[in-house]
Order: sequence, then structure tokens, then C-alpha cells
Amino acid sequence: MSAHWEKIQALDNIEKDIITCIQSAGQALQELSKDKSNLKQAEGQTNQFLKTLNSVESRLHDQINYLTQVSTGQPHEGSGYASQKVLQMAWHRLEHVRSRVNELDNLKNTQIAEVAVRAPSLAIGMGIGPNVNAMPPQSHTQILPPNSADAQNN
Repeated sequence: MSAHWEKIQALDNIEKDIITCIQSAGQALQELSKDKSNLKQAEGQTNQFLKTLNSVESRLHDQINYLTQVSTGQPHEGSGYASQKVLQMAWHRLEHVRSRVNELDNLKNTQIAEVAVRAPSLAIGMGIGPNVNAMPPQSHTQILPPNSADAQNN
């Protein structure tokens, strides 16, 4: 019973860190949305967000690995079920992270546009005004899961 309680406590701690992560992101965005934003404070909140996010990701990965083992049992020799399930879960997590990053990127672009409209001189100083040679947006390559027929042939 104690091991189960420890797993629940670990998930509870992960949930608290996710809340901290969301709060840090919100505070960073709130700071950037101000007319006179403190970039150092926003950067500090962003760093806290990334640090907490990496911790959450690592601990969630450990939890998912544990759940995969207890839900499928240890695979016998020649079985690819556990590996296939891990791969499917990884693709699911990848797509979820990709959609969240796109949402955050859209939110960032919206905030930058609002800053540029409200305070054009501040926007130019931050490197986002109309007279600044901005880098072109990065394109993200699409990673597709292997075809199920290809996976069965291997």
C-alpha cells in the first residue's frame, strides 16, 4: 500500500509543479504585456518556466514508464507490444507538446503585436518594430509516426 501512496504523492507533486509552470508562464506573459515591461523579470520567469517544465517532463516520463510496465507486464522475448505502446505514447506526447508550443507561440506573437501597437518606440527598442531586420520564422519539420504496416513488417 505504501508504494501506491508514494506514486500518488509523486503525481501530486508533479501536478503542483505543473501549476507553478503555468503560473511562471502567465507572469512572464503578463510582464511582457505591460507598457513598460521589465525584461529581466520576464526572462527570470521564463527561465523558471523552462526549469520547471524540464523537471515535470522527466518525472512524467518516469511515471509513464512505470505505468507501462505494470499495465502490460514485462514483455516476454520476442514481444514488441511494450515497445510499440511506448512508441505510440511518445508520438502522443510529441503531438501534445507540439500543439502547446504552437499555442504559446501564437500567444507570444499576439503579445508582441499588442506591444508594437501600444508602444511603437518600445517595440523598436526591443527589436520587434517595423525598421528592424527580423529573422524569418523557423519552420518546424513534421515528424510522422511509422506506418503501421511498415512496423509490422519489421
